[in-house]
Amino acid sequence: MTKDEILNLRVEVPKDEVAKRVKDIWDGMAKPLDSMGEFETIFAKIGGITGTEVICLDKKAVIVMCADNGIVEEGISQSGQEVTKAVAKAMGVHRSSVGKMAEAVGAHVFPVDIGICGREEIMGTWPRKVASGTKNFLKEPAMTEEETAKAISVGIDMVAHCKRLGYGIVATGEMGIGNTTTSSAVAAALLGCPVEELTGPGAGLDAAGIRRKCQVIQRGIDRYQLLGADPFRVLSTVGGLDIAGLVGVMIGGAMYQIPVVLDGVISAVAGLTAERLVPGVSAYLIASHGSREPACERVLAALGFQPILRAGMALGEGTGAVMMLALLDVANRLYQNRTTFEEIQVEQYQRF
Repeated sequence: MTKDEILNLRVEVPKDEVAKRVKDIWDGMAKPLDSMGEFETIFAKIGGITGTEVICLDKKAVIVMCADNGIVEEGISQSGQEVTKAVAKAMGVHRSSVGKMAEAVGAHVFPVDIGICGREEIMGTWPRKVASGTKNFLKEPAMTEEETAKAISVGIDMVAHCKRLGYGIVATGEMGIGNTTTSSAVAAALLGCPVEELTGPGAGLDAAGIRRKCQVIQRGIDRYQLLGADPFRVLSTVGGLDIAGLVGVMIGGAMYQIPVVLDGVISAVAGLTAERLVPGVSAYLIASHGSREPACERVLAALGFQPILRAGMALGEGTGAVMMLALLDVANRLYQNRTTFEEIQVEQYQRF
């Protein structure tokens, strides 16, 4: 898809009448009203997205966008770009963290090489390389408009593939050294917040490293005058191929009526960008956890979400989203095998 085609997309509003039926089912269960908290709201949301009160989460996908970031040249990360490829290789043979955790919940991981440096085809990954990493945004924009649009299209196509295979829910993940810098830069530009309030240590920077990271992000935002800029230009200029691919996954969820589970800060920023590009996408997104990166909860709040898990996780790869899939499975066991007030001969609670 081209930039113009992406910006002209329109998404359907999820079906409120189905969401209400799901809420009514929760209310009819032998338990206090609203006692499953956010899970009742999430299940109503899933019903509205899929158009049925029969919530089936048996077939789960985890789409992990893997890409390198040219801004690593500026010393904003403890690790070098070689780590992106090493983790992607482990991911391709199910030896990385997300693969092991996904196996525990019966989810299938789709690692996507959307922009890892080099020409090597990595076994077990989906070869969808748009470029061998982004440019250093202090020297030139990270991506061209064409590369950004192509990366978004890769994400949309991956969701279309999952839809054809019958997956009922998609979780998101990423792998790319330097991507807490790119995501913080995009978040600061979109939210208009001070860079220092949104930038954290990533994979382990010390205080001096975080200051350096903030300076790099601020220079990028100032150089291109990104505060108040349109979201596509923000994404192209200081974003990453992994973020752009995840933007496509979010948009694809809305296009193909599949709920999409956010992971941590990078996928949350992708969700906000997708919503700014194609209004209405956020109705198809589900929050999972609040990561240690300070931008995460600010971005989720801008989307109208709050994290379900507050466990201080910061692993990435989609692992937080997979933890959320496990919780949804447990809640779905109660929903699918519900006991009614009538069955236990107790008067149903009334909503006042």
